Amino acid sequence: MLTKILDSLLTVFYPQSCQNCGASVENFEFGTACRKCWERTRIFSGKETACFKCSKFLSDKETDFQTFCHQCDAHFYEQARAAGLYENALQSSVLNLKSEPFVSKKLRKVFISAFEKSDSQDADLIVPIPLSKKRSLERGFNQAAVLAKILSDETKIKFDEQSLVRKIHTPIHRAGMDNKARELTVKNAFEVKRANLITGKKVLLIDDVFTSGATASACAKVLKKAGAEKVYVLTLARAF
Repeated sequence: MLTKILDSLLTVFYPQSCQNCGASVENFEFGTACRKCWERTRIFSGKETACFKCSKFLSDKETDFQTFCHQCDAHFYEQARAAGLYENALQSSVLNLKSEPFVSKKLRKVFISAFEKSDSQDADLIVPIPLSKKRSLERGFNQAAVLAKILSDETKIKFDEQSLVRKIHTPIHRAGMDNKARELTVKNAFEVKRANLITGKKVLLIDDVFTSGATASACAKVLKKAGAEKVYVLTLARAF
């Protein structure tokens, strides 16, 4: 009842426009997007045709077979999973998360559900992909750490924001960059500060968007060099 009253007040007195289509956001729990934009967003069920390793989306058609894109064969993580495609509601939610550390109830649900459908539930540590000191100061927070803390609180898996660090400030990946260029920008950008806390652990890396996988792979590489047994990746969204 209280939720319905708050939603009515939101619509009448504090209308918020959907950051995708401009319509009114009907419920607090939807965050930055309206109901229709959430309905238009492809949330992964696990049955769509996607690369078994990196989750590259290949087709809406359901399949029971493991499919591989082979573009991620050299990547150092075991498996990467995402809540859904970087479109509509997930896109606006991710963009909003880069400017303020707000995770709506709906976004929280789809993120936790993605973890529950993944193979990373045996993880010992949840580690956010770090920002450089420069970008951290500019933004004031790390959106990956916000997501990682939510998942840690929900699952009781230990949260570690200190062991993996970004030692080099790298440029933001532009849409037109190819995979090789993305890999070069993050080469040698990360290091592990507390290897004794990583050795023998199964690590779940958290980020907001998985694009080419270059950043996740670079992080996984140094974590494994520090002794991590396995490295998984979980993000809110997967780029096409």
